[in-house]
Order: sequence, then structure tokens, then C-alpha cells
Amino acid sequence: MDARDRPLAVRLGDAVAYVAVRTLICVVQALPRPTCERLARDWSDFLANRVKIRRRVVRENLQQAFPEWSGTQCRAVARGMWEHLLLMVIEIAHAPRVIHKTTWRRHLRIEGMEEMVRTLWLDRPKVILSGHFGNFELAAYLFGLFGFRIFSVARELDNPLLDRFVTAFRESRGQRILPKKGSSPDVAVVLAENGALGLLGDQAAGPRGCWVEFFGRPASVHKAIGVFALSAQAPVMVCSATRRGGRLFDYDLRLEGTADPADGGADTADLKAVSQWYTTLLERAIRRSPAQYWWVHRRWRGQPAAATVGRSAA
Repeated sequence: MDARDRPLAVRLGDAVAYVAVRTLICVVQALPRPTCERLARDWSDFLANRVKIRRRVVRENLQQAFPEWSGTQCRAVARGMWEHLLLMVIEIAHAPRVIHKTTWRRHLRIEGMEEMVRTLWLDRPKVILSGHFGNFELAAYLFGLFGFRIFSVARELDNPLLDRFVTAFRESRGQRILPKKGSSPDVAVVLAENGALGLLGDQAAGPRGCWVEFFGRPASVHKAIGVFALSAQAPVMVCSATRRGGRLFDYDLRLEGTADPADGGADTADLKAVSQWYTTLLERAIRRSPAQYWWVHRRWRGQPAAATVGRSAA
């Protein structure tokens, strides 16, 4: 539906939400970063234990992923998750002023840089995968800063004003955003022109997805990810950007692994194999820093009707 066709009350609500978000971001940008860090720590406890935003979902997810954990451990990670999300918002607000071509080395340590750059420079289509883990928005921003043009598939926000604002940030350093709905023709062009496609690999795909094992339980992933990689014979890179020590703009950008369908390895033997491969890598990364994963998502939805999930190597 075109924005002009939306009911007036909805459009007014969009405008109010947009003004509120922009005002909040202006306040965050005006505050010193140490103050922002302190506020993030203070508000994380409030969001986790007072407001109780999706608290039941978060704790159920943690109990399913880490059944050996005590309630105290689950509560600590839940609070840490909210602190991470607040810090992530602060970093997005400050990134254009803080991270430039001459300053990124102060804030970033890259693991697997040689293989990462070598793969991105291949005259072949590429697929870059991450998840709702660490600061994946900052990771995509950094790829653009380094001069690599990534075409990322993302769901459009319901609020068109906020959607344009968020898209402007995402595209400010060269990244290009493809809307999740109806983007198949654009994706085909990117791959045909040997471009780099950015995707999130941990979104629940429902009963028709490809069923894999994630933290020891069946979880569905979108088949399109594996289809893109296998049909285009595109190398797949799984990357993460995780914060060190809870400090703003202090990150490890890590290449978790690479798989190339052209090599004929077991990890890319078929759709199921490649889906389990990248899911296992994401799980390993999350286990290193569980507080930096978005446990607010209902990642485990339903059960496969008649499917055999692979065994995780995590």
C-alpha cells in the first residue's frame, strides 16, 4: 500500500514515531559516549526485569539453548542482551562521526582478513551471511567503508519514514539495500554480475523452510539462502562482529568460515548441507558471546512434519 493510501491516523502515528526516534537519536549523539555506556547498563536492568519486554520468550529461548544453565545465568545473559542492544543503537547513532577510513583501526580487529578480502575480490558471485548477533549493522557498514559494495536483503519497516531513515544510514557507506519482499529479480542480477549478496541466516522460515539443528533443536531456515549459493556457485562467507569487553566501538570482525560450492565439499553438497553448515557456524559464534544474540526472536517455531535434521558440530 502506498503511503498516501494509508489511513490518516496511521500516517500521523508514523510521523509521531519518526519524530520521537529522531529526537532520541539527537540526544544520544549529543551525550558523551562514556555517559551512553553507563545509561545502557542502567537501562538494561530496567528493560530486562522491570518492563519485562518479551521476558518470557527470552528466558524460554535461553533455557532451550542452554538447559544446563541456572536461572541466575539466564537472567544475567538476558540483562546483557538488553545492554548489548542499547549499545548497538548508540553505536549506530555515533558511527558516522566515529568510524572513518583513517580511524577504523582504533576500533576494529579483523580475524581472517586475508581470506575475507581474497574472497570478496573474486570475479564471481559471493554470499555473505550473518545473524542477529553482535552488531551486524555495523559489520555491513564497515564493508562499505572498506570499498566493498554489498547488496543486503532486509525487510522494510512498517513505518515508511523510519524505513527511509534507517536505509539512509545503511547505504551511507556504499551498502545497497534490497527489500526482502519481491527482491528475487534484483538478487538474480547481483549474482549474475558477480556481486556480493548480504543475508541474515537465522530467521525462522516456518514449516516450509529447510529444517536444521540449532542448539540441539529443529529450526527452519530460508531455503533461498542455499539456493542462491548453490545455483550461482557462489562462495559463502559467515561473518560476525562482536564487542570486546562491553565497550563501545571495540570490535572483533571475524570470518567464521568459508564454503565454496565449486570445491565439491560436503558442506555444500546440497541445500540441507549448506544450511546446516552455516547454522552450525552461527551457533558456535553465539556460544562464545551469548549475551550478544537477539534472544527476543522466536527462533524455534513448530516442528518439521517429516524431516531429519542434521547433527550440529558445535
